[in-house]
Amino acid sequence: MSAPAMPEKVAGIMPRFEKFGLRHYLICLKGVVLRECLRFLHQRERFISSLVRPLIWLFIFAAGFRQVLGVSIIPPYKTYVLYEVYITPGLCGMILLFSGMQSSLSMVYDREMGNMRTLLVSPFPRWFLLVSKMLAGVAVSIAQVYAFLIVAWFWGVKAPPLGYLMVLPALFLSGMMLCALGMLLSSMIKQLENFAGIMNFVIFPGYFASPALYPLWRIQEASPLLYKICLANPFTYAVELIRFAFYGQVDWLSLGVVAGCTVLFLAAAIIAYDPSRGLITRKQDTGGNA
Repeated sequence: MSAPAMPEKVAGIMPRFEKFGLRHYLICLKGVVLRECLRFLHQRERFISSLVRPLIWLFIFAAGFRQVLGVSIIPPYKTYVLYEVYITPGLCGMILLFSGMQSSLSMVYDREMGNMRTLLVSPFPRWFLLVSKMLAGVAVSIAQVYAFLIVAWFWGVKAPPLGYLMVLPALFLSGMMLCALGMLLSSMIKQLENFAGIMNFVIFPGYFASPALYPLWRIQEASPLLYKICLANPFTYAVELIRFAFYGQVDWLSLGVVAGCTVLFLAAAIIAYDPSRGLITRKQDTGGNA
């Protein structure tokens, strides 16, 4: 009888892996996005809460602030607009901001439960897996934004018809920036219990120190220091990018800042999730699951 063939690994020969093609990457992306969408569909409370926050501002606070915060004719508006119309882009940004932070919460949860290890040990490049996770979070957040816009439309807050389509690229890019920021923050959070404090430190200053609820010129009149903080806030430019996109215009400064911050946050997140610097090091420090 002939001796059995010696396995490649035993023979000292490294096994060959077939090079991934575009189809394999698309299958991986589909799996990550589908998992995130199914998780969102099974969490109805998450969908309801994502709509309750902006709708409270639109229905209740806007009615009280309408007489106090008059909005002058500022770009991209060519006439005076209702306060509800002015804050709608900011409320869209609110949904993207909270959704991006919620996505980072899921990253922390998956890491503690050990699910993150299954994703990150995949033979696919780590940067591709993280970008796929971001795209899944952005897809969910954009769906929430359009659900809010439908409710606002029935409330009488309407943008130009073509604006609902032209705002999509602005929503996508802004969502990518905020998801990348959330992913970077998730790499710094060692335990799920620390999430609330760190997120509140990011969400509320980021949202209120922006033109989401009041024009920048009013902030400048009230506090020059706060105005400078608003100019240094990336969320400010995300809101303005969305606002101009609703009216078929491009705020090039906002576009450049949002695109640049997206690349910066994503690069920092990829470095933070590197095995030699991020999760493995953190596992050794805390003794938790990577």
